[in-house]
Amino acid sequence: MNDIQNNEIVETNPLDNRLKSFIERIERLEEEKNNILADIKEVYSEAKSSGYEPKIMRKVLIIRKMDVDERLEQEALLDTYRNVLGIF
Repeated sequence: MNDIQNNEIVETNPLDNRLKSFIERIERLEEEKNNILADIKEVYSEAKSSGYEPKIMRKVLIIRKMDVDERLEQEALLDTYRNVLGIF
């Protein structure tokens, strides 16, 4: 018997290659995401050591992402709720 008969011949389906490609791309992106998250954590740590509060910085980032009208509406509702509850 020759080597071809002794070893199983596995035919590679193009869909298998495509799936493998997707998985490998996702793995690379997950690794990049983890690196970016580590970099962000480092920036927050650096800011904290400079006297800034990371919790407030996160809130500022959320506010900056908001549409102006949405932000103004939320602030008005928050003010209304504070007044009703006596929180000044």
